[in-house]
Amino acid sequence: MGTGKAKHLIVISYDAFSEDNWEKAKSLPNLSRLIDNGVGTHKLKSVYPTLTYVVHTTMVTGVYPDKHGIYHNNPLQPFIPEKDQNWFWFKKDVKVPAIYDRLKEQGMKSAGILWPVTGKAAITYNIPEIRAVKNENQAIKILKNGSPLFSIGMERKFGHIRKGIQQPYLDDFTTRCAVEVIKQKKPELLFLHLIDLDDGKHGYGTDSTEIEKILIRMDNRLGDIIKAAEEAGSYKDTVFLVVGDHGQINIRYKVKLNQLLKEKGLIYEEKGEMKWRAYIQSAGGAAYLHLKEKDSEAEQLALEVINMAAAKESYGIERIYTGKELKEQHVVSSVSYMLEAKAGYCFDDSLKGSVVTDLKEQGITYATHGFSPDKPGYQCNLVISGACIKKGYPLGEVSMVDLAPTMASILGVHLDNCDGRALEEIFCS
Repeated sequence: MGTGKAKHLIVISYDAFSEDNWEKAKSLPNLSRLIDNGVGTHKLKSVYPTLTYVVHTTMVTGVYPDKHGIYHNNPLQPFIPEKDQNWFWFKKDVKVPAIYDRLKEQGMKSAGILWPVTGKAAITYNIPEIRAVKNENQAIKILKNGSPLFSIGMERKFGHIRKGIQQPYLDDFTTRCAVEVIKQKKPELLFLHLIDLDDGKHGYGTDSTEIEKILIRMDNRLGDIIKAAEEAGSYKDTVFLVVGDHGQINIRYKVKLNQLLKEKGLIYEEKGEMKWRAYIQSAGGAAYLHLKEKDSEAEQLALEVINMAAAKESYGIERIYTGKELKEQHVVSSVSYMLEAKAGYCFDDSLKGSVVTDLKEQGITYATHGFSPDKPGYQCNLVISGACIKKGYPLGEVSMVDLAPTMASILGVHLDNCDGRALEEIFCS
């Protein structure tokens, strides 16, 4: 067993919980209670690109994407519509140990409710975030890649709450499962991923009145989780960690740069099948330029296209990262070029429609993420609360890679070779 600072750790990911939400969120009863009994900051720096699966993998491993290998939500799948694409659903794609692996080695129990990249992970009670594509069956896919008996039990008890992936029903289901786990299973570590806020920002924008309603719902769910720990008799021995993974930025223009590559002959049709020598994989506010190996001509032509586009205001390219800059951003070594969009712009893989789409002209409200974590006003929120945490310690700026080693320190397990550090200064002596 661990010899940590607390017996239990509950990690609650508020997807898209960023510094623009801090003042409202910290005024709400349940989050303010945790802040009053611990530490909080709205200066948590994420990783690049700021996509959910990339960041959540960093949260549990303590390393950057160039080490853990999850560089995007989706592996590269050119010309396949996003709704039909596979995602990085499975733990086998993660190249380093996660904290739940270390718990298993110590004979400690963990639970995960819709946590990304945990298909077939070493989690004791696991409902992985995973989605059926094409002709797959959703229920069978979860059972095959999670904990079958546990998943069936949660579905029987709480499946009636859920309406597919619609909100607020999905997060209400996740919360009810978490409450049940806390009371009945009492794991040392519980991860849950709440998506209501992210969905709301994508659909309504970051400054919509809907966002305030969602923050209130999120706080009510947090209250249910705190109450469950109290009723289970574990509250005094529990640390609560509430974290956002990225911000979002309101978008007016979608830019489809693959159409420019197609005009240059780098994307083409052959015998009825689409082919590519260069392909831009969108990450929302960023994008990867993928090149066929040992095709120097394609690289030269693609760079001509990208540099031309960057010189034009309408394409919204803020920066092109190469070489040393990519290493400094901890981007995977297989990528040689990466694009960063200006605020108000995002990238799209599609070959259909105009190269630049003005969403405002179409009456569409939209926000997204993926941008550099250095974008102004784009950092994340973090609250850590419990009996072993100093009250009111000025946490200041911290990094997403610091979370896993801090979790390990709380639970008394070893997580070696992290890029981050345990935030030992927040613990009571």
